[in-house]
Amino acid sequence: MKNKLIISRIALLCAMLGIPAFAFAGTTGTEFLALYTWINGVVTGYLGRAIAMASVAIGALMSVAKSNPIPILVGIGFAIFLQYTPTIITGILTATI
Repeated sequence: MKNKLIISRIALLCAMLGIPAFAFAGTTGTEFLALYTWINGVVTGYLGRAIAMASVAIGALMSVAKSNPIPILVGIGFAIFLQYTPTIITGILTATI
């Protein structure tokens, strides 16, 4: 039983060592460039800003209704997540070593 666990961990380690070979996956494959551009434009454009503002407003209303600060904090967290996540994902996927 213990040998199977050790073997599975070694296999997982070997698989993880092969992952850096896929580091250039974010810079090739223009088939999905139009989809990526559209989604990035929606999220970082006025629709993304409207969704972020709506999440804060809904969180504020729920906080007032429940007398609890957590919903507005969740709304603010979601707005921050929506604003910065596309930049972080683009930075990760286009990074070169």
